[in-house]
Amino acid sequence: MTWLRKNLRFLTAVQLLPALESGEETLVGGQAVLEGVMMRSPHACAIAVRRPDGGMAVHSEPVARPSEKHKWLGWPVIRGVATLGQAMGLGFRALKFSANVALEEAADKPDAGKSEQKKLEISGWVAALNVLLSVGFFIVFYKMLPVYATTGLARLWPSLNGHVMFNVVDGVIRIALFLFFIWAVSLWADIRRVYEYHGAEHKTVFAFEAGGPLSIAGAQKYSTFHPRCGTSFLMTVMLISIAFYMLFPVHTLWARILLRIALLPVIAGVSYEIIRFAAKRRSSLFALMTLPGLWLQRITTKPPADAQVECAIRALDEAMVLEQQRGGELVIA
Repeated sequence: MTWLRKNLRFLTAVQLLPALESGEETLVGGQAVLEGVMMRSPHACAIAVRRPDGGMAVHSEPVARPSEKHKWLGWPVIRGVATLGQAMGLGFRALKFSANVALEEAADKPDAGKSEQKKLEISGWVAALNVLLSVGFFIVFYKMLPVYATTGLARLWPSLNGHVMFNVVDGVIRIALFLFFIWAVSLWADIRRVYEYHGAEHKTVFAFEAGGPLSIAGAQKYSTFHPRCGTSFLMTVMLISIAFYMLFPVHTLWARILLRIALLPVIAGVSYEIIRFAAKRRSSLFALMTLPGLWLQRITTKPPADAQVECAIRALDEAMVLEQQRGGELVIA
């Protein structure tokens, strides 16, 4: 049962992955994981996970920006897809690391059964299955279900068959499903703790960006709402997707579903550019599009305990050490 529960928590966190991570290639950013935080700098990332005994499991590794490997991956829109793809990969590995730490602790319990005393971990095939289930859930829940629901409503109210109205209603249903999902899983205590670590990550990034002392007390002074959060990115994606779908006058059920899947990379790339622009120009019209994401962080971030902030600071410290070893100039004040 321990393995099943922790794997279910891992699967839920994988589905939340885009909402928990930084949505931009920045100086520092991070992501909440299970009982910990992953932090990254331009050329390094580190994970700090709290063990049940109060200690920390830490892992760090070098990374390189996609644009440093291939110049064309730094072009507008394309850079968004490349950066988000890399962030998803790093985020998934960080979640897997944190889940394995929890499973190791479960196996070490003196009263664990024989089956649990063996080394427990998220194996390669289990991780692959989780990815497939998450992708399938995403397509069915956010692409197919809204189209099916809007098609059904259009049979009752023929006025919804118009191209513009259909896409508006489809978009509203998609956003409603997203809001329901992140709210519903927040009722689960395990995921609520992930949201608290999400808040710890944001506070720590704010403290670093302010150049102040990177301490628990210093970080706790800052807000849990950060404009570059993946939650803001997802809300931007959902809002501009409504306009994007209106550009393609398709009317059959499967054509609409396939169009939504095919346009996802383009919409993600454009959303990345909007978030990037809005983060630098908070008074711009585009910045208004990120406001719903900031409001939504009232659900996806929660005030963290000092021990959770300590995890975020430790992860950032480890990332900075590796960054400087690789020639980076980042320095924590």
